[in-house]
Amino acid sequence: ARPSSYHACMELPPPRIVTLVLVDAVGAVLGALPPFEAETPWWNDVGPVVRAVRSRHGVVVTLLRLLNAERSEAPGGAVSYVAQLHGGTAPEGLQAWHGDLPDDPKRHAYARVGGPEADLAWAQAVLHARGDALVAAPQQIRTWNLSSLWCLPTHAGRAWLKVVPPFFAHEGNVLRALSAAPVPRLLGHDGGRVLLADIPGDDCYDAALPARLAMIDLLVDLQAAWLGRAPELLVLGLPDWRAPALSAAIAALVERRAGELELHDRAALAALVAGLPKRFAAIAACGMGEGLVHGDFRPGNVRGNAASLTLLDWSDSGIGHPLLDQPAFLSRSPPGEIQRSRAHWSAAWRHHIPGADPEHAAQLLAPVAAARQALIYQRFLDGIEAAEHPYHRSDVPHWLQRTADLLRGESAG
Repeated sequence: ARPSSYHACMELPPPRIVTLVLVDAVGAVLGALPPFEAETPWWNDVGPVVRAVRSRHGVVVTLLRLLNAERSEAPGGAVSYVAQLHGGTAPEGLQAWHGDLPDDPKRHAYARVGGPEADLAWAQAVLHARGDALVAAPQQIRTWNLSSLWCLPTHAGRAWLKVVPPFFAHEGNVLRALSAAPVPRLLGHDGGRVLLADIPGDDCYDAALPARLAMIDLLVDLQAAWLGRAPELLVLGLPDWRAPALSAAIAALVERRAGELELHDRAALAALVAGLPKRFAAIAACGMGEGLVHGDFRPGNVRGNAASLTLLDWSDSGIGHPLLDQPAFLSRSPPGEIQRSRAHWSAAWRHHIPGADPEHAAQLLAPVAAARQALIYQRFLDGIEAAEHPYHRSDVPHWLQRTADLLRGESAG
């Protein structure tokens, strides 16, 4: 439930003060619960909010979506959500609320009244078909514009229901295609819904260096097996980040957003666009090819223990140069480990492609990878409702400026 923007957690966030606007099963407003401090500051971490409401007011709610936020970006601050009340009896202390809840055509199905119930009904049908069933009530873990996540206690152990927007709906196809690889085990798949088996161990946010190097090996081995198989990946619905498509998309984004940046940043981005054909030709000459990109490869998206590791969260995946995954991982590594990790990454690729030059490819790709991040966040903004924009509003200019900084670093070097 940590934020997608790494720069959002560079300083200790203020506490999250939560207000819930309750609606009934047909969407009629019942009122608002008094504000309270949530256990965690992360806006999409709704599990603690659901538990607090049950403890304080004795009612069961499902959080549907963000309504408004005091701060311009996550985390912390005063945050309001729309929540559906289950049971029919309004809790004591409910306050009158006279705001507006307008519809938004980009609202995801799981953010609407009844949406999570439909998702859970599908998951229970999948379990039933597998000879399994719930042994306790499902637990809402997270909801925001990029996913809805539930934990389902079953006779066979925990299962995880993940529901994503249409622009991430290829994740189920990817997991099915990678079923022999160290990825989550797919129990069921329907469009943006996936039901996943539990993975023993812990999320690896704070993994030590040996585990981080093992993560790199897992990814590189998997990517090496998918080099040159773009047609198969396209059939799965993955976005195309190969040189022609990525060049065109970066050029369009720079034209659309660079006017919001300083003049020297605009000049650097214009130079990047003009030089992309030559840059991609030099990248191709490094001899690695294009294939599967995880899209958000970082220690927090790996789970496991000393015996095994599993690569999580394939909703961001696409088709492009495999070293597009390197910057996000290294940016979350302790400074003293970055050189070791980078060298290990290069050695792993040379093991698969002895004549390759991964070091030079990574250098050339660094500003391209940053520009791709800006593209990803613009894609989010274009595909989500306006009330959820605070999650990503600052990310596009941040990554465009980061791209410009990297280009200036190249010139200085």
